[in-house]
Amino acid sequence: MDITKLDLNLLVVFHHLLLHRRVSTIAPLLGMSQPAVSSALGRLRVHLGDELFLRTQGGMTPTPYALQLAEPVALALESLQQALNVRAAFDPLSSTRSFTLAMTDVGEMYFLPVLVDALSKAAPGVTVQVVSVTQASLKDDMATGRIDLAMGLLPQLQAGFFQQALFRQKYICLMRQSHPLAADKKLTLDSFTQAEHVRIVAAGTGHGRVDVALENQKLRRQIRLTVPHYVALGDVLSHSDLIATVPERFADRTLTPFGLVKRDLPIPLAESAIHQFWHSRLHRDPGHQWLRQLTWGLFGDGQVPDEEKPI
Repeated sequence: MDITKLDLNLLVVFHHLLLHRRVSTIAPLLGMSQPAVSSALGRLRVHLGDELFLRTQGGMTPTPYALQLAEPVALALESLQQALNVRAAFDPLSSTRSFTLAMTDVGEMYFLPVLVDALSKAAPGVTVQVVSVTQASLKDDMATGRIDLAMGLLPQLQAGFFQQALFRQKYICLMRQSHPLAADKKLTLDSFTQAEHVRIVAAGTGHGRVDVALENQKLRRQIRLTVPHYVALGDVLSHSDLIATVPERFADRTLTPFGLVKRDLPIPLAESAIHQFWHSRLHRDPGHQWLRQLTWGLFGDGQVPDEEKPI
């Protein structure tokens, strides 16, 4: 089609429908009436020869063609916006911007207390929404701008994303202070394998490498309980004689509140590298650059290079 015959405002409507999926939501955001939004969508359907969105109980569901257009349209609009705002700067003290971060439940426990406190001082008007990294749409949501930054051990984020390593951490064994094994400062291989374990699946992250590593060494744990995430682990361990193999920084957050202790594993296990990830469309956005620098300053441990790399 001839792009000179296309009203670019229709692409703005298209982009916001992809983000919010409801005409009633985007109409006030764009300063339009709902009929005007519907009319714009109708004209774009004619131009592109596709329905683009179908009405469902969950809102406006994009067609395969609309999903194919999502990233290039978002990138084009973002590039145009950056060009028009080339002199614009981000002032954290006066900004009311909202950022959406994706992380695991263990990430929430480690990152959020520190990050929220820092934002309340450095950017009192900035708000944060947190979503799970385990959702299937993570990559698409980051590509279209629905998610600004993802944090964690996320091997599924590949082409089109930037990454910056924040820190490395080892895995340790966690148990309650009155656990029979807590009396020993060093776990033996026999005591580790004979104890009853909690296994954390943590789907959508790289922490499943623990199970793989243990299986590769032909070690069979006695799994008493399997859970999908870390959120209840502190309570479970504090009220039982179960033990768990977990990332050390998560363990450090749980020791005092739940009366737990940590011990080194009796076997070698590779450390995990925790990164922050973002899509290339936000790489030069001043507000996003500020957020990334803040995150690096809060959580970068200096043991990994302070550099941003495209994947």
